[in-house]
Amino acid sequence: MTEMALVVDAEKCTGCGLCEIFCSFQKTQTCNPARSRIDVIKWEERGINIPFLCQQCIDPLCAQVCPMNAIHKDEESGVVKTDYERCIGCKMCIMACPIGGTTFDPIMNKVIRCDLCDGDPVCVKVCPTNAISFVELTTVGRVKKRELLEGFPSSIKIMSELLKLSETV
Repeated sequence: MTEMALVVDAEKCTGCGLCEIFCSFQKTQTCNPARSRIDVIKWEERGINIPFLCQQCIDPLCAQVCPMNAIHKDEESGVVKTDYERCIGCKMCIMACPIGGTTFDPIMNKVIRCDLCDGDPVCVKVCPTNAISFVELTTVGRVKKRELLEGFPSSIKIMSELLKLSETV
């Protein structure tokens, strides 16, 4: 199975919070951003909004520190999952996560993280500015390179076009 990833473009994020609302509704049938698996941090001094969510680490620290072995990485999908029967809500995984991708559901009293909505992430569908995209992990690097090249003079933009062509081959 092809491993997929959510990619966030903070420059496109307006901070509207639709991703948080729809995520919480998808997972809990309530419109409560505190129960969302995605958290939009508003950095007002810089005028940017940054959606944070689990990055599905290759070797997740959260799983390493869980005293109940409630967290594991699914071999087939690559998704970091929590066994809620085992989770005791100690929050060790939240403290271990280097990017703040794990959060705590105040109603369930359990940790929560993005599980990519079983391959059909609702946040991608509802984002009005396309700040969140769901792409094959192998294409993330190419997309980033193309975005970088598009900022250079037109002579280098030819390289960007070549990258686009190579993706179709």
